[in-house]
Amino acid sequence: MSSKTNRRRMLGRSLAVAAVAAAPAVAATENKPVKKVYWEGGKAPAKTPLYSPAVSYGGLVFVSGIGAQYKGDVKAHTKTVLDEMQKRLEAAGSSMEKVLKVSVFLNDLKDYAAMNEVYQGRFGKEPPVRTTVAPAAGIPGESLVEIDCIAYI
Repeated sequence: MSSKTNRRRMLGRSLAVAAVAAAPAVAATENKPVKKVYWEGGKAPAKTPLYSPAVSYGGLVFVSGIGAQYKGDVKAHTKTVLDEMQKRLEAAGSSMEKVLKVSVFLNDLKDYAAMNEVYQGRFGKEPPVRTTVAPAAGIPGESLVEIDCIAYI
Protein backbone atom coordinates (compact mmCIF):
# COMPACT_ATOMS: atom_id res chain seq x y z
CA MET A 1 0.00 0.00 0.00
CA SER A 2 1.42 3.33 -0.97
CA SER A 3 1.97 6.10 1.56
CA LYS A 4 -0.42 8.29 -0.45
CA THR A 5 -3.27 5.71 -0.05
CA ASN A 6 -2.44 5.34 3.62
CA ARG A 7 -2.68 9.13 4.15
CA ARG A 8 -6.07 9.21 2.40
CA ARG A 9 -7.41 6.46 4.66
CA MET A 10 -6.10 8.23 7.77
CA LEU A 11 -7.62 11.50 6.58
CA GLY A 12 -10.94 9.74 5.87
CA ARG A 13 -10.94 8.20 9.38
CA SER A 14 -10.05 11.56 10.93
CA LEU A 15 -12.92 13.26 9.13
CA ALA A 16 -15.33 10.49 10.21
CA VAL A 17 -14.18 10.80 13.85
CA ALA A 18 -14.52 14.59 13.68
CA ALA A 19 -18.04 14.28 12.22
CA VAL A 20 -19.12 11.87 14.96
CA ALA A 21 -17.58 14.12 17.62
CA ALA A 22 -19.36 17.16 16.18
CA ALA A 23 -22.78 15.45 16.00
CA PRO A 24 -23.68 16.09 19.68
CA ALA A 25 -22.73 19.76 19.27
CA VAL A 26 -24.98 20.08 16.22
CA ALA A 27 -27.82 18.29 18.04
CA ALA A 28 -27.33 20.58 21.05
CA THR A 29 -27.70 23.69 18.90
CA GLU A 30 -30.83 22.28 17.29
CA ASN A 31 -32.38 21.99 20.78
CA LYS A 32 -31.33 25.49 21.78
CA PRO A 33 -33.99 27.31 23.85
CA VAL A 34 -36.24 29.58 21.85
CA LYS A 35 -37.85 32.80 23.08
CA LYS A 36 -41.61 32.88 22.54
CA VAL A 37 -43.91 35.81 23.33
CA TYR A 38 -47.54 35.15 24.27
CA TRP A 39 -49.72 38.03 23.07
CA GLU A 40 -53.27 38.60 24.21
CA GLY A 41 -55.49 37.27 21.43
CA GLY A 42 -52.53 35.36 19.97
CA LYS A 43 -51.34 38.17 17.69
CA ALA A 44 -48.64 40.80 18.21
CA PRO A 45 -49.89 44.39 18.19
CA ALA A 46 -49.27 46.48 15.05
CA LYS A 47 -47.17 49.00 16.97
CA THR A 48 -44.21 47.78 19.05
CA PRO A 49 -45.45 47.70 22.68
CA LEU A 50 -43.51 48.76 25.77
CA TYR A 51 -43.37 45.20 27.13
CA SER A 52 -44.53 41.64 26.46
CA PRO A 53 -47.34 40.14 28.56
CA ALA A 54 -45.64 36.74 28.89
CA VAL A 55 -42.42 35.28 27.49
CA SER A 56 -41.14 31.73 27.63
CA TYR A 57 -37.53 30.71 27.21
CA GLY A 58 -36.40 27.15 27.63
CA GLY A 59 -38.49 25.65 30.40
CA LEU A 60 -39.42 28.95 32.05
CA VAL A 61 -42.21 31.46 31.53
CA PHE A 62 -42.04 35.06 32.72
CA VAL A 63 -45.33 36.91 33.23
CA SER A 64 -45.18 40.71 33.32
CA GLY A 65 -46.77 42.78 36.05
CA ILE A 66 -50.55 42.63 35.89
CA GLY A 67 -52.78 45.29 37.41
CA ALA A 68 -56.52 45.88 37.57
CA GLN A 69 -57.38 49.14 35.86
CA TYR A 70 -60.81 49.89 37.28
CA LYS A 71 -62.28 51.34 40.48
CA GLY A 72 -62.55 48.72 43.21
CA ASP A 73 -61.04 47.40 46.42
CA VAL A 74 -57.81 45.45 46.81
CA LYS A 75 -59.64 42.10 47.11
CA ALA A 76 -61.41 42.58 43.77
CA HIS A 77 -58.19 43.79 42.15
CA THR A 78 -56.19 40.84 43.53
CA LYS A 79 -58.74 38.34 42.19
CA THR A 80 -58.74 40.01 38.76
CA VAL A 81 -54.94 40.03 38.63
CA LEU A 82 -54.59 36.38 39.71
CA ASP A 83 -57.28 35.25 37.24
CA GLU A 84 -55.42 37.03 34.42
CA MET A 85 -52.12 35.54 35.58
CA GLN A 86 -53.64 32.06 35.44
CA LYS A 87 -54.83 32.67 31.85
CA ARG A 88 -51.38 33.83 30.74
CA LEU A 89 -49.64 30.90 32.41
CA GLU A 90 -52.01 28.37 30.86
CA ALA A 91 -51.60 29.97 27.41
CA ALA A 92 -47.85 29.38 27.79
CA GLY A 93 -48.32 25.74 28.85
CA SER A 94 -47.82 26.31 32.58
CA SER A 95 -50.11 26.71 35.60
CA MET A 96 -50.44 28.45 38.93
CA GLU A 97 -49.03 25.34 40.64
CA LYS A 98 -45.82 25.67 38.59
CA VAL A 99 -45.07 29.23 39.70
CA LEU A 100 -41.64 29.54 41.33
CA LYS A 101 -41.43 33.27 42.17
CA VAL A 102 -44.01 36.01 42.67
CA SER A 103 -43.55 39.74 43.21
CA VAL A 104 -46.50 41.63 44.68
CA PHE A 105 -46.63 45.42 44.57
CA LEU A 106 -49.27 47.07 46.75
CA ASN A 107 -50.34 50.65 46.32
CA ASP A 108 -50.68 50.82 50.12
CA LEU A 109 -49.15 48.37 52.62
CA LYS A 110 -52.34 48.59 54.73
CA ASP A 111 -53.94 46.36 52.04
CA TYR A 112 -51.50 43.50 52.82
CA ALA A 113 -53.92 41.37 54.90
CA ALA A 114 -56.85 41.82 52.49
CA MET A 115 -54.66 40.94 49.48
CA ASN A 116 -53.43 37.82 51.31
CA GLU A 117 -57.02 36.63 51.89
CA VAL A 118 -57.52 36.38 48.12
CA TYR A 119 -53.94 35.25 47.34
CA GLN A 120 -53.94 32.34 49.85
CA GLY A 121 -54.24 28.97 48.12
CA ARG A 122 -54.18 30.25 44.52
CA PHE A 123 -50.80 28.59 43.87
CA GLY A 124 -51.56 25.15 45.32
CA LYS A 125 -50.31 23.47 48.48
CA GLU A 126 -46.68 24.49 47.91
CA PRO A 127 -46.78 28.22 47.15
CA PRO A 128 -43.92 30.00 45.37
CA VAL A 129 -41.40 32.28 46.99
CA ARG A 130 -42.73 35.81 47.19
CA THR A 131 -41.68 39.40 47.66
CA THR A 132 -44.25 42.02 48.66
CA VAL A 133 -43.51 45.72 48.53
CA ALA A 134 -45.42 48.99 48.65
CA PRO A 135 -43.48 51.35 46.36
CA ALA A 136 -43.24 54.93 47.57
CA ALA A 137 -44.58 56.29 44.27
CA GLY A 138 -47.46 53.79 44.06
CA ILE A 139 -48.60 51.72 41.09
CA PRO A 140 -49.47 53.25 37.68
CA GLY A 141 -53.16 53.69 36.90
CA GLU A 142 -56.03 52.78 39.22
CA SER A 143 -54.75 49.37 40.32
CA LEU A 144 -54.26 48.78 44.03
CA VAL A 145 -52.07 45.74 43.35
CA GLU A 146 -49.70 44.59 40.61
CA ILE A 147 -48.28 41.06 40.46
CA ASP A 148 -45.70 39.38 38.21
CA CYS A 149 -44.27 35.87 38.30
CA ILE A 150 -41.81 33.31 36.99
CA ALA A 151 -42.96 29.72 36.42
CA TYR A 152 -41.77 26.55 34.76
CA ILE A 153 -43.49 24.82 31.87
